[in-house]
Amino acid sequence: MSRKPPPGAVVEGIDFDRWAVILCKPDAVERGLVDAVLERVESVGIRVRARTDMIAAPWQAHVSYRDLLADPGRFPADLPARIDAAYADKPVTVALAHGGPRLHARLRRLIGHTDPTKAAVGTIRGDLGADSVLAAAGEGRLVRNLVHTSDDADAARRDFGTWYGPGRALTISDFTRCSVILCKPDAVECGLVDAVLHRIAAAGFMITSRQEVTVQPWQAHVHYWDLLVDADYLPDRDIPACLDQEYAGRQVTVALAYGEPGIHAQLRDLLGHYDPTRAAAGTIRGDLGADSLAAALTDKRLVRNLVHTSDDADAARRDFGTWYGAARRGLLAPDLPAQSAPADLIYPWSL
Repeated sequence: MSRKPPPGAVVEGIDFDRWAVILCKPDAVERGLVDAVLERVESVGIRVRARTDMIAAPWQAHVSYRDLLADPGRFPADLPARIDAAYADKPVTVALAHGGPRLHARLRRLIGHTDPTKAAVGTIRGDLGADSVLAAAGEGRLVRNLVHTSDDADAARRDFGTWYGPGRALTISDFTRCSVILCKPDAVECGLVDAVLHRIAAAGFMITSRQEVTVQPWQAHVHYWDLLVDADYLPDRDIPACLDQEYAGRQVTVALAYGEPGIHAQLRDLLGHYDPTRAAAGTIRGDLGADSLAAALTDKRLVRNLVHTSDDADAARRDFGTWYGAARRGLLAPDLPAQSAPADLIYPWSL
């Protein structure tokens, strides 16, 4: 007997009348408009959860455009190639929207007409769009219209299975597969947070639970406890004062990265040497860093090297407590939308 579920039954146990998937397309990511799109959604009273940055796999785009691909009489023969050119291996951001029973219709009105030139003022595509169906047809590509939201409950179920997937499970305590990413104040102030997170997502890690934090002094002290304890390592600097100067009251962005065991070493390799001038080309600090250890020593301050990731599983547990807090432990357990699953599993899509 076949165990294949009936069409549409990709995910069970979620009220998709009240949940929708928001897909911020590659053009929204490339133009730095993801925050603006999601803020517009929240501004009309719809909750946005589970923001996740990822690199689109070809199959995900194919499934998303399944209705078009399965109707060859209406669309050009090269549609598969156009879809691959627009999506395959490109960064996208997905999120879940939660609202009332008419959520999907509200979202479709909010994003506006498929052709940005025909979208009304006040809609996302009308206000932020910069392409047209005419231009896209002339260039043999898909129209770049920033964002997709699920058409209805059945589409939301399919979109959820496509972009979040049912099979990414971790045990609650399994920090061997999870790391905290800390985008430091210099990354925030230089506008490099998106670039840093996209580089990590492009390396195959799933990024969730992004949030902006105003740093409290205790967070910097706990995070850099080893520098404070081993003061002899930097005898020429007042470490508490340096930490307060670099962090206290300033903005950072934190996120969770998920992968396979070995994630921590892989991320550290991706970041590169803590001195950006010694970080190899192709690493985040090597390509994006603009400070040096020599300058930091001269100024008697900490080196500004954009980003930290947890050194190992124990550090990830501490980093989570430091930047998310014990009250946010719900991020590490099944969260809305609820789905039937064993109690000892978590799904990164629930974050």
